[in-house]
Amino acid sequence: MKLIEQQLLDSLATKASEAPRGRAHHNVHAGNEDPVQRFFVAVDRHSYFRPHRHSLRSELAVVMRGGFDVLTFDDAGVVQGRWSVGEGQANLAYETPLQTWHTLFAQRDGSVFLEVKQGPYDPATAVEFAPWAPAEGDPAVPAYQAWLRVAQPGDRYGS
Repeated sequence: MKLIEQQLLDSLATKASEAPRGRAHHNVHAGNEDPVQRFFVAVDRHSYFRPHRHSLRSELAVVMRGGFDVLTFDDAGVVQGRWSVGEGQANLAYETPLQTWHTLFAQRDGSVFLEVKQGPYDPATAVEFAPWAPAEGDPAVPAYQAWLRVAQPGDRYGS
């Protein structure tokens, strides 16, 4: 039996606050070859998840603490949907279908989700980043993140 203590979430939130990317992970699964990948991710508000999609595996995320906004996009980067997920929201989890461009951002520092997806993990095929969104580290990221926080369905960055 493997028990997950609340203290793990506290520790991850502290690590996220100290990390340059504003997030920290803890794998529950044994390794990349595991057929079911399970991991906790603690996220601060400034952390940037470049919009991306998965071609081979869907993903399920259950919010354990705090909250997130999740956005989906069409192939041109137009927002298709926006949902709030987590504490105080109607939604406590989300599952992203294959081939769906999406991103998320934390509503408050120290927010945590548990992600579950099919393994094994192969970094070469795990994710495809949206060509219309700035890459992590690009000077355009802060402006893009500010836009994401207010973007609504039908909006396209720069329009």
